Amino acid sequence: MSIPVPLDGLRTAVEERGARAYLLTVSADARPHVVHVAVQWEGDALAADVGKRTAAHAVARPVVSLLYPVRAEGDYSLIVDGSARVASREDGHRLLITPTKAVLHRPVPAPDPASPCDADCIPILRT
Repeated sequence: MSIPVPLDGLRTAVEERGARAYLLTVSADARPHVVHVAVQWEGDALAADVGKRTAAHAVARPVVSLLYPVRAEGDYSLIVDGSARVASREDGHRLLITPTKAVLHRPVPAPDPASPCDADCIPILRT
């Protein structure tokens, strides 16, 4: 099932889920690195304050993901992929993520057998 939605649709989905998400980066040895962060919009980018390890991962490998988990049984999680850039400040590092793809996902059989996703996925942003 494909339902592309513009950036405003992503803003709404993020707002509905609150200001906290899991940020996924990749380490130098290709291991996932996951941290829980506060997220807010800064223009058309999602912003989060991060530590030096997460910042270093994002500088070296700027493709990152945000995961907003389900809120209740049967709910969709929101997964946002994006390109990150790091702004270093006196008090730490700020990650600015430009969304490139977003999907609402839940692990149940796809309602449309012809869907490219094996679960119940609703794309909400594609670039």
